[in-house]
Parts: sequence; structure tokens; C-alpha cells
Amino acid sequence: MPPTPHAYFRGLTPTLHISHRGGSLLAPENTLVAFRAAVERHGTQMLETDVHLSRDGEVVVAHDATLERCTDGAGPLAALTLAELQRLDAGHGFTRDGGQSHPFRGQGARMPSLREVLRAFPDLRLNIEVKPDTPGIEDAFLQVLREERALERVCVGSEQDAVAERLVRVMPDACHFYPRDALTAFVLSVRAGEAPPEDARYSVLDMPLYFGDVRLVDEALLRETRARGKWINVWTVDEPEEMRQLVAEGVGGIMTDRPDLLRQVLDASHNPR
Repeated sequence: MPPTPHAYFRGLTPTLHISHRGGSLLAPENTLVAFRAAVERHGTQMLETDVHLSRDGEVVVAHDATLERCTDGAGPLAALTLAELQRLDAGHGFTRDGGQSHPFRGQGARMPSLREVLRAFPDLRLNIEVKPDTPGIEDAFLQVLREERALERVCVGSEQDAVAERLVRVMPDACHFYPRDALTAFVLSVRAGEAPPEDARYSVLDMPLYFGDVRLVDEALLRETRARGKWINVWTVDEPEEMRQLVAEGVGGIMTDRPDLLRQVLDASHNPR
């Protein structure tokens, strides 16, 4: 019998509906507005999001290290306190039509703290990337998870191997996804027909579907990950045809900016005509 996936996945079966930044093509990314829509309208099973540290050491939900793209602020996120960040308009930059309109501008969307998100969705699983290589961010992150009793419903990690290793050190029993170099070594080994490196620290391959024109997820990769009790979540898939193929292949989860389309695909796959 192959090993079972991490306890984080207990009760879940492929293919999971995962809203990337809450569904960033439908609502302002990484805001409670987007997260609530993903959960309430589209039945998402998991939220994918990112965190940074504010100047006063609060864990803040945001993708970028700077403020210009998504808010009406400017400069480094880390230069402002949580209170200052939450006075910004997090719906300022959102548009569905290339900038002709901004339907969420001035509508009260703001940058949430991680604590707020955990409390808003007390039963939901989250996949969280720790973005900056800031000394002590892993401790601040762990403190929030402990205080909110959320360790068992969060899969954590970083693209940066050094940050991912620090996260493993402070929360060894949590679910961790592969950082960039370790993920690359795993995928390249399988593509070369070799056994991938054994690494018990990481349980989940959060990975792109393509590298250039090369489709990375194939039968061999899915077989090897299952044999090792690993799980694959593919990002960021917004085309229904790709979604349907991944569901047919049995991929663990699909991260999408279009949770509405993924819901339609998954519902159709469960109720084939």
C-alpha cells in the first residue's frame, strides 16, 4: 500500500477546488471580498494566499512586497503598520476590462491580516505562501496559527528554499509544500525516468502546469507522487478545457483565478450527462 497523504488532506478527495488569491480575475485579490465570494458563491474547498510582515510585525495577507499594483498606496508594504495598510483601498487596482473600469474602487475592500482571514473562515483549509525572507517571519506566522488554533488546516511554504526550511524547523508536523529548488529536483528526476529525491519534509507539490511549452503534469509525475504519499496542486489554471483534463487525470487540486469556471467543471464531472 502506498503511504497516505498528510493528515491535512483527511476527508478530501481529488480534484480540489482551490481559489488562487480568492479568485483574482473576479474580485480584488487577497481580500475578504474575494475570499467570501469564492466560498459562498463558488463552493471553494481551499483558499490559496500569501503573507508578508507589516512594520509592526503583523502577518498581513498580500501577494506583492509593494503597494502600487493592488492599492492606492505606494512603496514597500513592510514600511507601514497594519493600521496604515488597512486604511488603503485594496480594491483600487482591480479591473476586469484592462483598466476601463474599477468596480471595487472606493467600495471598502482592504488588506486583511492573516488572523482576520482565519477567523472569517474557521472551518476552511488554506494554502499559504510566506513571501519575504524576513528574519523571524516564521515565528510570527506560527504564533498566529497557534493562537487561532489553525495549524491543522493550513498548508504552508515558500518559493524560497531557505524560508521553507525555517518554516519546517518551527512547525515540523504541519503540512508543507515544496520550495522551488526541491520541487525542481523532484520534477526533473521524474522526467528523466529516475526516482525523485526522498524528502519527508514536504508533502505537497504546488506547481505550474507548464514550463514554457512543456506540460509538466503527466502520468509519470502523478504516479510517482501518489506512490510517495504526495499531493499535487496545479496553478494557475483558468481554461475550462485544461481543468477538465486535469480532473480526468486525477490531479489533487486546481488553483484558479476563475473559481466560477472551475465550479462548473467540477460539478459537470460529478454529474456527467
